[in-house]
Amino acid sequence: MKNEVKEKIKKLREAINHYRYLYHVLDRQEISDEALDSLKYELTNLEARYPELVTPDSPTQRVAGRPLDKFEKVKHVVPQWSFNDAFTEEDIRAFDIRVKRFLTDELGRGTLRQTRNVQIPYTCELKIDGFKIVLTYENGLLKTAATRGDGVYGEDVTANIRTIEAVPLKLEKPVNIIAEGEIWMGRKDFDKLNSLQVKKGLPTFANPRNVAAGTIRQLDSKIVADRKLQAFIYDLPQASFNVPDSQFLELKKLQELGFKVNKNYRFCKNIDEVIDYWKEWGKKNEREDCWIDGVVLKVDSRKFQSILGYTGKAPRWAIAFKFRAKQATTKLLDIKIQVGRTGKLTPVAVLDSVLLAGSTVSRATLHNEDEIGRLDARIGDTVIIEKAGDVIPSVVSVVKDLRTGGERKFVFPNVCPVCGSKAVRLAGEADHKCANPNCFAKERRKLYYFASKHAFDIDGLGPKVIDLLADNDLVSTPADFFKLGKAEIKNLPMMGEKSAENLIKSLNDRRKISLARFIISMGIPQVGEETAYDVAKRFRTIEKIQKAAVEDLLSVNGIGEVIAESVYTWFREKQNEKVVNELLEQVKILLEENKVSGTLLSLAGKSFVFTGTMKNLEREEAKNMVRENGGESSDTVSSKTTYLVVGENPGSKYEKAKRLGVNILREEQFKELLG
Repeated sequence: MKNEVKEKIKKLREAINHYRYLYHVLDRQEISDEALDSLKYELTNLEARYPELVTPDSPTQRVAGRPLDKFEKVKHVVPQWSFNDAFTEEDIRAFDIRVKRFLTDELGRGTLRQTRNVQIPYTCELKIDGFKIVLTYENGLLKTAATRGDGVYGEDVTANIRTIEAVPLKLEKPVNIIAEGEIWMGRKDFDKLNSLQVKKGLPTFANPRNVAAGTIRQLDSKIVADRKLQAFIYDLPQASFNVPDSQFLELKKLQELGFKVNKNYRFCKNIDEVIDYWKEWGKKNEREDCWIDGVVLKVDSRKFQSILGYTGKAPRWAIAFKFRAKQATTKLLDIKIQVGRTGKLTPVAVLDSVLLAGSTVSRATLHNEDEIGRLDARIGDTVIIEKAGDVIPSVVSVVKDLRTGGERKFVFPNVCPVCGSKAVRLAGEADHKCANPNCFAKERRKLYYFASKHAFDIDGLGPKVIDLLADNDLVSTPADFFKLGKAEIKNLPMMGEKSAENLIKSLNDRRKISLARFIISMGIPQVGEETAYDVAKRFRTIEKIQKAAVEDLLSVNGIGEVIAESVYTWFREKQNEKVVNELLEQVKILLEENKVSGTLLSLAGKSFVFTGTMKNLEREEAKNMVRENGGESSDTVSSKTTYLVVGENPGSKYEKAKRLGVNILREEQFKELLG
């Protein structure tokens, strides 16, 4: 009898999974919803009678039994990158030229003789406006699902992702993979959800993207199951088998494994075909049930992808080509001046709230005094505002035909609206700046920036909490954050025991920081993330950066005279020197602390390049190990390269290294070198 039940359960699961795959992946329906529900009901009853036969991949196990207490942090095996954006044809052609130049330098001019004339094939996919998810499968079974987080750590949301029917609990083959995709809510389900909100007398949601993100972070998976979320999978960064050397074929492979892939991807022979694809979908994207905000183009060849590699925050082989900016008209109610961390005075348009690209907009930037003059923008005008991607909305023009005569011209202030000090505009510059080095607004903005996601990334330390701490004289410099005690925090308004404990834990988690993030957190004028990573890579320690001359800084790839002078000057100002030294008393920079076999910075002065597929080591993980131990990691083999570390199927870098006489290490030898 038991064997008969086991066989019945097996057949029910196979049938339910088959119909699930047809409906949720292939958009085909062979039996009615009622018939499918009947099969599920029969399976549920059998498993209730024989609980010992229940398995994790059973269709009945999609919804967890009880809500979670919290989400656990999980470290990504594969670092999660974000894409750079392009908004115009000029942007995307410039990207194509950068790709060709880089490949020409790497492969040699014999392979790509004429950079501008050679055609690079791309695979284009629709950019779904949803919530990124990272799926890990072992032996074909879903093990974990994690949010992107900061790219290094995400949150384990497996219980919630299991409720999404488009995500298979079991793959078509028993393989080990990591897959990446987008969780989204369809327009129809979004409208139904908002209708239900109205009936309940609750606020409606702004857009499907926000709903998807908010739903995935629900602690109760039953709520997630009710929201009818969907998923598209688009990337296979790691697998226990050989992934096709084509982005286009990789998407086909994902479909073979049982994933739902957006069917509108296209192979493009050159950048002209990419632009045609972008124009086509720019006109018809709103016909789809999912929200689409652009096109992602990826160099089709995975071999070329490997050669192109990554910058500090994004792949060189892919870019998001956003659709043309959305526009709307509204009333300009007022113009306020906002003071930034560098003292820059930025005019901000206060608007009559208007819905634009799925979010309510009540403010937009006017950039500077010259822009206000160019627009001839006046308080009371009807203006056209524009939002491109996630960029802050801006005022692009004034509808002067609608003027009544009651509009008022705006006079740009000659004093800082926060501290009352003189606001100066230097010759040749468009911006006004507060002349007071101790301006309250500047110092407060610096603290916001220090704790922000791209800098120290201190969880729970947003502007409101910083304001609360600063207003109560608990912090005035970055180092002060790390001197805080639980007792003084918990007695503040809106805080309490638990909030204080969480904040102290977040601060302690950031007492060790990478050199690049440390540089970013200082808010040095002209120094963005890319530059910070390049400087950290070149100098390796904060002491060397502090001592670097302008000529030394100019030797860093991508740094020109303006940035070099800015970094040099910043580190020689007494006030900045004090900020750095006080902070170093509270935190440790990882590059200084890492030791191998008792030797500080054992790889100092050595340059590494990696090629091929590593068996037990991720490429980015290996690069970080080199950096953390004082070495340099490059994507290009040259006469300055100390070691080329090779995995399986090494590319052209291997041949080039042999020609140049570069030392070649296997993965095991590289590990031995690190001890």
